[in-house]
This record gives sequence, structure tokens and C-alpha cells, in this order.
Amino acid sequence: MEYILYYETWIVLALLFSCLEIVIPGGILLNLGIASLLVAIGVQQQLLDTWAMTLTAWFICASILLFVLYFFTEKFFKGEQTIENVYEELDIYGKEVIVTEAIGPGTNAGRVSYQGTTWSALSDGRKLDKGTHAMIVCKDNISLVVEPLK
Repeated sequence: MEYILYYETWIVLALLFSCLEIVIPGGILLNLGIASLLVAIGVQQQLLDTWAMTLTAWFICASILLFVLYFFTEKFFKGEQTIENVYEELDIYGKEVIVTEAIGPGTNAGRVSYQGTTWSALSDGRKLDKGTHAMIVCKDNISLVVEPLK
């Protein structure tokens, strides 16, 4: 394990990690390369004189760089983020549908065409004939509740 105490070893590792970053992008290998370069400086200046101290210094440098650069990139290079409506009932309220199977009277379910498919539908108690245009009032479990357009 004597080779760990040569600063040339750490220079070669720094170059290797930096070159591998081109092939495997993500920033982690570049962090390892920078940590290797810092350890090479410590070994060359004889601040790190045992293999345990050298490996520990490399691990700590790599960890600190990983966390620091992560927060730096998150702050200045934010990705695209969109928060959409998670309540689809709000999105469907008031949309126009076409009755494909008669609905009602009373609680007799029928079918409506909405978003390219047919849905089970209930009315507000009135009878809606096939071909009638209706508006979605709400959603009851897996059925749409509709009322005729005025």
C-alpha cells in the first residue's frame, strides 16, 4: 500500500476521474477527481504521511465536495418544475359532454363521451336523451354527474 503515499498516484487518479466524467456525466467523478488533487497536494507537502490518513482525507474531501457542489448546483441550476392540479374534479367541472346512452329519469345511469372515451354518468334526476349536450357538475365515485346545457 506504499503507492498510496506517492503524490503521482493521486495526480493520475485525479486525471482518470476527470476524464471519466466526460464519459459518465453527473458531477460525482469530477468531485472525486478534485478530492484526489487535494490529497495529492497534501501528500506532496507531507501533510498526509500514512495510508489511513491519506484515504480518510480523500473520503472526507470527496464527501464535502459532493454536498457543497450539490447545494450550489441546486441553487443556481434549477431544473424545470411544474406543479399541476392534483384534483381532477376541478379540471373536469363545467366541461361539455355528449350523452351516448340515455340517462335517467331518477338514478338510472347512462353514458357520456368525454376525453375520447365513454364514462358512466348520472343526471340530476332529469332524463337526458342520446345525443344531448350536457355539462359535468361533479364526479360521484367513478360516474360523472351531468346536467343538460341550457
